[in-house]
Amino acid sequence: MSVMGKKRRLMSWGLCVAALTATLATPATAATPREQHRPGERPTWTLTDTGTDARFRGLAAVSRRTAWVAGSKGTVLRTVDGGRNWRDVSPAGAAEEELEFRDIEAFDARRAVALAIGEGEASRVFRTDDGGATWTESFRNTDARAFYDCLTFFDSRNGLAMSDPVDGKYRILSTADGGRSWRVLPTEGMPEAQAGEAGFAASGQCLVSSGPRDVWLATGGAATARVLHSADRGLTWTASTSTIPAGDPARGVFGLAFRDRHHGIAVGGDYRAGEASPDAAAVTGDGGRTWRRSTTPPSAYRSGVAWLPHSRSAALAVGPTGTDLTLDGGRTWRTVDTGSYDTVDCTPDGGCWAAGEKGRVAHAGRHGH
Repeated sequence: MSVMGKKRRLMSWGLCVAALTATLATPATAATPREQHRPGERPTWTLTDTGTDARFRGLAAVSRRTAWVAGSKGTVLRTVDGGRNWRDVSPAGAAEEELEFRDIEAFDARRAVALAIGEGEASRVFRTDDGGATWTESFRNTDARAFYDCLTFFDSRNGLAMSDPVDGKYRILSTADGGRSWRVLPTEGMPEAQAGEAGFAASGQCLVSSGPRDVWLATGGAATARVLHSADRGLTWTASTSTIPAGDPARGVFGLAFRDRHHGIAVGGDYRAGEASPDAAAVTGDGGRTWRRSTTPPSAYRSGVAWLPHSRSAALAVGPTGTDLTLDGGRTWRTVDTGSYDTVDCTPDGGCWAAGEKGRVAHAGRHGH
C-alpha cells in the first residue's frame, strides 16, 4: 500500500472512531428498526427488530452488516444486512430443550461456534459452517461437577472454553480445529480456585483472548475478584487480584476486553438490581499483572465491555441500566445511554453492536454497503 493509501486508511479509521463516539454522546431516542441516519446527524444506539423476547447474552459482531446473537430459549439469530432483518438459525431441538446460549464466536457470516451453559449435559458446544442452516454438536459435558461459562478463539482454528472449578481448579477445554472437536487441558498449570469462586456467564466475556496466545479469565463470588492470565493458550496461568469488589456470590469481574496483550479493561460489580456497585471498572497496562481502579467508574453494574475499533483510548461498557463511554482508556466513564444491554462487541470496519434482555439488539455506526 502506498504512503498516501495508508494515510487515507488511517483517516478513515479516525473518522469511524469519531463517528462512534458522537453516536453515543447523547441520550438514546426511539428509533425504528429500519431507521437510516443522514450525514451530519448524531445517532445513538439504533434498536433492531429481532422478532423475539429471548435474552441475548452471547454476541459475535463480524462487521457493520453481519452479526450473530445467542440467548435463552435455545435461540440463535443472524443478520447480514446491518440488523434490518434477523434470521432464526437456532440449532434443531435447542428450543425444545430450552438450552441457554450464553456465548457465541463467529469467524464470518457462515462459520460460528455457540456455547450453551448449565450443569452437566446442559453445557454444550455447537458449530455451523453454513450460516446456521445446520449445526453439529461438537461437545457435551458429561461431568456433573462442571459448568461451562464462556469461550474464545485466538484464530479460526484455535480456541478455548472454560468451566467453573472442578476439584478446586478451573477446567479448560481446547480446540485446534475451529470447534469441531475439544479436549480437556491438564490442570497442573492452573492456580487453585478460591472458596466460592466462579465465572459469570453474563456476557460471553469471562474468557477473552488477544493475539495468537494470550487469554484472560474473569472471576467473582469469592473473597476477591481475580483475573487469570495465560500466555500459552491455557496451559499455564497466573492470577492477579482486581480492584472490583467481590466477597459475595453476586459480585466480581463479569467482563474483560483487551485491545492488545498489554492493555485491558475489566467491568463488573453486583448484578442484583438496586445493589450498589462501587469501583465497577478497572484497567491494566501490563497484561493483567496489576489492575488500577477507574477514577470515575460506571455508576452501576456493568457486564460487557468493548474497545472501539482502532482506538487506543475509547471503549464502551454496558449493563442493565445503561451504556458508559470512556475516552481515556477506562480511567473515567460517563453514561451515554440508559437502555438495557448485557453484552457489546465492535468490528474492525467501524461498527458496534449491543444485545440484552427482551430481544434487544442494537447497533451504532455507519451500516452502509
